[in-house]
Amino acid sequence: MKLVIAGGKGGVGKSMLASSLAILFSKERKIVACDCDVDAPNLGLWLGVTKYDKIVKKVSLSEKAHIINEKACIGKLKPSDCKFGALKVKNGKLWVNPFLCEGCGVCKLICEEGIKIEPVENGEIRVARTRYGFILFSAQLYPGEKGSGKIVEELRHYAEESGEFIILDAAAGIGCPVIASLRGVDHAVMVTEPTLSALSDLKRILKIVTYFKIPYDIVINKYDINERITRRIEEKFKEKVIGKISYSKDVINALVHFKPVIELENNISRKVNQIFKRLKEKLNL
Repeated sequence: MKLVIAGGKGGVGKSMLASSLAILFSKERKIVACDCDVDAPNLGLWLGVTKYDKIVKKVSLSEKAHIINEKACIGKLKPSDCKFGALKVKNGKLWVNPFLCEGCGVCKLICEEGIKIEPVENGEIRVARTRYGFILFSAQLYPGEKGSGKIVEELRHYAEESGEFIILDAAAGIGCPVIASLRGVDHAVMVTEPTLSALSDLKRILKIVTYFKIPYDIVINKYDINERITRRIEEKFKEKVIGKISYSKDVINALVHFKPVIELENNISRKVNQIFKRLKEKLNL
């Protein structure tokens, strides 16, 4: 079983819900959690993970150009040859801006003797055992690097090798890392909030979900900040809405103390437990 927690807009509570569902499912079966937001991973914070046990792999998914013989490039290579603007001249010297280089290799075609194309490390995959007994896989894209979707693919490979019940926490938006998180999953829980921007983003990501033919349910977080839009979401999606969670400052305090909301003794934890039970019914578990 591969269960993904997703939602088009950032800040709607995906990681909050994913962490609590992971804890609840771990009491009944062996699970593996996977934080698929490699640009800004924070699922670990909700699970009390502040330090990872080990780095599983340094990920190298792209290449960049390096000048190894500037003299060979004189008269052949000029800044305008690079369509990405990576070739620069400073103090009369030709150099490559690594943050702009796409590794396309055009410069090497022009000056084979003076340019070398080398692989670069884009990020790392790390693992930690949570205090709840299950394993968390996470990844971090290095600053200025690209390939977040490919890193998610690599990350999922490790998670899926380690368990049969995987809970994936997707990134916000509809880009490559989100598509990589959704690919091949069995069920999706879409988290939204009652704002026009969140509703618009929910509709966008649902186009991807329906394209992949993924069964899904919806959770409305902070439903009481705008009950008119909450009713609009409920009317539009009807039986797809499996739960609503109210706004509470206790959620922020929980994150500050690296504590999942399921451990709060208030209405928030009760609502999450109800969502968990309803989700199990939908999944026939």
